[in-house]
Amino acid sequence: MAKFFLFPIILCLFWTLFLHFNGVPLKQGKKGFIYIIAISVTIILSLGLLLWITAEQNIRS
Repeated sequence: MAKFFLFPIILCLFWTLFLHFNGVPLKQGKKGFIYIIAISVTIILSLGLLLWITAEQNIRS
């Protein structure tokens, strides 16, 4: 699960490289960073919730 916290960092790095190679300033690409972080946080929280729910079921049985 801890590896999922690297996911937004890697995506932001790729987004930064994409902006740099296309000559777009970081300020103009700010919305992309917000989308990357929001989607990544949603995925991490969803998977964390599923892990928490299934861990309780494994303890009971």
